[in-house]
Order: sequence, then structure tokens, then C-alpha cells
Amino acid sequence: MEESAGDTVCASTTHISCLYPEILAMIFSYLDVREKGRVARVCSAWRDASYHKGVWRGVEARIHLRRANPSLFPSMVRRGIRRVQVLSLRRSLRDVISGVPTLTSLNLSGCYNITDIGLSLAFYQPHRSLTRLDLALCKQITDSALDRISQMLPNLEELELGGCSNITNAGLAMIAWGLKKLKKLDLRSCCHISNQGIASLSGQDLSKCSGTESLQCLGLQDCQKLSDEALLSVSQGLPSLVSINLSFCASITDSGLKHLARMPQLKEINLRSCDNISDMGIAYLAEGGSRITSLDVSFCDKIGDQALVHIAQGLYSMRSLSCSACNISDTGIERIGRSLHELDTLNIGQCGLVTDRGLQLISEHLTNLYSIDLYGCNRITTVGLERIMQLPRLHVLNLGLWHKR
Repeated sequence: MEESAGDTVCASTTHISCLYPEILAMIFSYLDVREKGRVARVCSAWRDASYHKGVWRGVEARIHLRRANPSLFPSMVRRGIRRVQVLSLRRSLRDVISGVPTLTSLNLSGCYNITDIGLSLAFYQPHRSLTRLDLALCKQITDSALDRISQMLPNLEELELGGCSNITNAGLAMIAWGLKKLKKLDLRSCCHISNQGIASLSGQDLSKCSGTESLQCLGLQDCQKLSDEALLSVSQGLPSLVSINLSFCASITDSGLKHLARMPQLKEINLRSCDNISDMGIAYLAEGGSRITSLDVSFCDKIGDQALVHIAQGLYSMRSLSCSACNISDTGIERIGRSLHELDTLNIGQCGLVTDRGLQLISEHLTNLYSIDLYGCNRITTVGLERIMQLPRLHVLNLGLWHKR
């Protein structure tokens, strides 16, 4: 009887190697990228299952292009990989473009040796599947590369140019001419960009080009030559814009916010460290800006409680508000607490006038709060913190530089 029972147990036990390849592929799809590669080396059955395209769906391959590897790109194509990040580049970029012809996303950020010539050789013919290109910190790139990109990548939707300090207004004119499907453009720290370039991008210059009308996200962080005139162009020519980052643009003033207030789709505005923004600028936004869900005015020292009053009266759809290091107090906190019931993120770090009373008001009214930054708020005590910690949805609490009292 014991021997028979043992035989029955063995017969009913199924080893993982007996599973259908489709089932193995489903299991492998939950592994991280490194483990996906490891299971392919276990046996031929696992290798075949791991090459199923469903295992690699959405995965971005991170590769070093150092020496010739004949099997690399055929392997990627077989697995259906269409997103690639190049970590270092000592070979021709053309190897990637020709090796993965269905590439949809190419990340070259930080590849300092990328040049205009290298990009021209890589994009020697139209590449219609590529929708995302990241050239952040590729400091040798100039307008010449943008000319080639605008001609050869007609379906590009996202272009990252942060830190490409040789890009000028002429490059933006080329983008406006050729990249009509562009939805996201990051130009942070492109120090030569001025109002003229933004006018070209918005179709508001003398060239009569329609501009990038599909643009939804525009990053202009630290573009010091921009003024309120640029925002006028944006408001007139970029009707689909949802998000704009103007942080560290010191020449933007309250008057510029009048233009942004007229944009019907705009929901996210970053004005961090814009020194000439004051309570009045927030009043302009609040006049017609109930659609705005995210606002960052951190380190704008002319922002105070009156700005929070304007926000409470007009920006009642706000979900994320950052006003770190602003001149706000418990009085302003009370106003937004009684109005912004959907707020889930509140950053008031280094607001030295906020006390336990402000935290009590937050705990009573902002019950949907998920994250709060209280970094450097030295007038709060454990009494106020105990109230904050009772918020039912709170998951993120930053107390850096706070001393228990």
C-alpha cells in the first residue's frame, strides 16, 4: 500500500518543465529584465519561451555599443524589443537604427560623443516607427541635427533636448516645420532659446508656419532669455498645451500669467524660482483657471497668503500645490483647506510661519492628502504632527531638518 501511494504521488506531480511554452512565457513576463535574461540560459525550452514577445512587451533594452556583436540586434528583434537606451557609444549609432528597424523609442541621454554627423548617418532615410527620442545632455548636438531629425522622423511625438546648449532659435523653427505630431518637447537649459524661437514653435513668427499645434507638454526650465512675450506666443499658437515648466525663468512676470490664464487645456504650471511672480499673477490665473490641477510656486518670495486666497477662490480643482519657502502662514493654509477638497499633494517645506494650528486645519479639511512636505518647518511640534498622521490617505511625509519639540 505504501509503495502504491508513493507511485500515485509521483504520477500527479508536474514539473515546471512540463508546462506549455505559452504558460512559461506568461510566468516569465512577471520577472525583471535581468531575470528574463537568466531564464533563457537554463535550457532550450525555457529559452524558446523567454523569447516570446509577450515576455518583453514594454521593456527598454539598456545596451553598451562597444564592440561588434552579430547576435545582439537579431535577438532583440526576435523578442519584440522596440525601446532602447544606449548607455555608452563607441560604435556607429546607425547599427542600432538598422539593426532594430521597428524601434519606437531611442534614449541617448548622456552620450556626450553623439555628434550631428553621427545622427545624420544614423537617420539616413525616413524612420516612421520612432516616436520618442531623448538627446538630453548630448552637448555636441546643434541645429544641424534638428534639421535632419525634422526631415527623417515625421512621427516623432517626444523629443528631449535638455542641456543641449548649442540649440538655437533656428533649430526650433526646423522642429515647427517638420515635427507636426510632436506632443512633448523639453528644452531645459537651452540657453540660446529666446522669444523668437518660441514664436516659431508656436507658429507666430513671420514664416507663416503653423507650428507644433499638437504640443501638450513644454519644458522651458532655466531658459533665461524668455520673457512674457514668449508666453503670449504660447497662448496664441499652442492650443493643446496641458503642461508647461517655466521654473528658473527669471524674466517671467505676473503679466505673462495673464496669457497662460487664457489657455483652455492648461492644467500643470511650474513657476518654481520665478522671482518676479507675485500674488497678483496667481490672481490672474485664478480668474479663469479652474481647470488647473497642479501649480508650483516654490521659492517665489513674493508669494504669500493672498495668493492662497486667490487659489482657494478660483483654482478649486487643484490636486497638487507646491509653495515651499513662500511667505505663507496658517491664515493662508486655512483658506485652501476649506476649498481645495481634492488636494492630494501639498509641499510647504521651509514655510517658517506655519505652526501646529496650520497642521490642525490641514488634518480637519484636506482629508484626501496623500503627500505633504514639511521640510524645515521649525515652528511645528509633535502635537501638530500627530494630527497630520491621522489623515486616512497619507503615505508620504517629509520632515527633514525638523527637530522634535
